[in-house]
Parts: sequence; C-alpha cells; structure tokens
Amino acid sequence: MSPMFAAFDSPTRKKLGAAISCISIVGVGLSLVIPLLALRMEAAGIPARTNGLHIAVTGFATLVAAPLTPPLARALGIRPALFLAIGVSVAALVAFAFVDDFRLWLAIRAVFGLALTVVFVISEFWIGAAAPRGQRGVVMGLYATVLAIGYSVGPTLLTLVGIEGKAPFLFAAGLISAAALPVALAGREGSVAMEGGGRGKLRPIFVAAPLAMAAGLFYGAVETGMSGLLPVFGLRAGMTPAWATFQLTLWALGNVVFPIPVGLIADRVNKIKLLGLLSLLGLIGALSLPSLVENRLAYAVALFVWGGIISEFYPVGLALLGEKFQGAQLGAANAAFVMTYALGMMVGPPMLGLGLDLSARHGLFDALALLFAGYLALVAVFAGPFAPGRRRGAA
Repeated sequence: MSPMFAAFDSPTRKKLGAAISCISIVGVGLSLVIPLLALRMEAAGIPARTNGLHIAVTGFATLVAAPLTPPLARALGIRPALFLAIGVSVAALVAFAFVDDFRLWLAIRAVFGLALTVVFVISEFWIGAAAPRGQRGVVMGLYATVLAIGYSVGPTLLTLVGIEGKAPFLFAAGLISAAALPVALAGREGSVAMEGGGRGKLRPIFVAAPLAMAAGLFYGAVETGMSGLLPVFGLRAGMTPAWATFQLTLWALGNVVFPIPVGLIADRVNKIKLLGLLSLLGLIGALSLPSLVENRLAYAVALFVWGGIISEFYPVGLALLGEKFQGAQLGAANAAFVMTYALGMMVGPPMLGLGLDLSARHGLFDALALLFAGYLALVAVFAGPFAPGRRRGAA
C-alpha cells in the first residue's frame, strides 16, 4: 500500500465512508430543493432580493443551530442525533409539498435549516475526527468531491421531475431519508464520540483561525447565493428554464474535478496563501463570466472551471481547522465554522439578489467580485508581510 494511504485502515475507512455518504446523499436532496424553491418564487413574480431574503432565513437557522449541535450530539450520541435531524428534514420537505403560502415557507425553511445544520456539523466533525493527521487536505478534498457529485445530481434530477406540484418535494424527501442508511450500516464501531462538556468557547477559535473562519463565511455567501440565484440570472439573461438550471450542474461538476488535486496541494503548501490565490482567481472569473454568456460553450467551460476553483474555499478552510484543533475543540471549531457559513448565507443571497435586480446582465457577478475582493483584502490584512498576527501564525 502507498505510504499516502497506509493510515487509512479498515475502521478509518468505515467511519469516513459512513459520514461522507450520509452528507453527500443530503447534498443531492439539498441541491434539488434550493433551486426548486427559488424557481417557484421567480415563477410567482417575487423579486430576486426577496428570494434572496428567503434563502437567508436558512442561514439564520444555521446560525442558531450550529452552537447547539455539539451538546446535542454529546447528549444523544452521533448516530441518534443524525437520525433525528434527517427525520425533521424529511418532515419539512413534506410540509413544503402541501403548503402554497410563501409566508409559511419562511417557517418551514427555518425548521429545514435547523435540521440540516445538525447533519452538516456532525458529519463534518465525524470526517475531521476520523481523518488521519497529515492527510486532512486529501480527506476533505475527497469529501468535497463526493458532496459535489451529489450537488451536481440534484439540479439534473430537478430537470427530470420538474418544478410543478408536490412531486419534486416528495422526491427530495425520499432522497434525504436515504441518508439514514449509511449511518445505520456504520454501527456503533463505525461512529465517533464528540466528547467534552458544555459548549466550546467561540472567541478563541475565531482569534486562532480568522482566515479559516472567514473562508466559511465567504463560501456560505457565494455558494448559497449562487445555488438560489444563478438559475434566476439565467432566466433573466434569456436562457431556457432547463439551461438556467443546468448552470448549477456545470458549476457542481467543476466541484467534482478540483477538490482532490487541490486537497493534495493543500497538504503540501501554505493553506493561507492557497486561499489567497483561490480568491484572486475567483475575482478574475467573476469579472469575466458576464461577457461570455452569449457564447454558450465558452460560458459553460468557464463556469465549470470557475465553480471548481471557488468551491475549494470550504474544504481548504476545514483542513486549516483540522491543523489547529483536536478532540472536543475540533467539534466546537466545526460548529463555529458552520456558524460563519451561516452568516454568509444570511448576507450573501440578499446582496447577490440586489445586484441581480440592479443589473440582469452583470449585477450578480459584480456582487460576487466584491466578495472575492473582500476576502483577498482579509488575506492581506491577516497574512501580509506586515500583518500583526504573522509571527504568531494566525490563520
């Protein structure tokens, strides 16, 4: 066996397989639901900024649930907490199918967001705790790749089941319920324990890893906003509904190709410099994409590559956390990371929706360019040659 994979013994593979499979199946359902809700609201004539605010409700729910998840997992156990969260997610999707009032959708989105947060925090802790030291970059790359495959499948399935009626919501509920299967098959021996009493203190985590946390916030803004509003941008740019949704598949397929190579690189280079490079490439792509829309092939290739590049903020940020925290502290750090992602979910969609309302042709990507420029500025502040935390290794 290659030395790179020698640390991946049978128990480790079982733990990683269960956690990654669970979260990736949820990803399939989630990537179907987010554009489904956005397209239904767009069809009802609701402004993009209001659409974005609806998406932000999920971020608020995540912000509330993230710090509560570690104590919940300690009280119930990893697997029972996951079963509970998956069940609540399924119930919320069934509620979407039978409720037509968009105002009530806000409450359902909040419940859905609470449950999914528990799934993500626990699964990502499970993956981080099971990953061998020195291999976290490639493990997070593998996780991101499998999750991206799930995200690429969701929009494709949506084009098959359509956006009308109850069927797409019930189909998504069936998908997410299947996420309980790998958790059940893992058994007790395939699980891990989230040990430690009480909630982890969040301030020291943010102070110790500001750029890792900012990566979570930044990617929450970009990924959630794009998932909900990229199809709306497509419709306003004159694309057919099928092509507008297919954009998400192209973006997600880029996420499939890039994570493992970038994860291997992340294990061998300074992760902060890598995040800075990713933000620079993201900025260039955001400024370039609107000019390519009329050339469908060029736009498709560019969206594929750009989506793959910017998707790496999340796994590289998680790998950076894995370097700095262990044990119960890692559980608290994962919860804090998801909280920053949730803040991004709250800020990003309304901001991107406003940009889209201001300019149908390039406003969405102008708003994205501002986000990339902002992260690049943070890298300069915290990790530039004269940064206060440089000598302390702040990340």
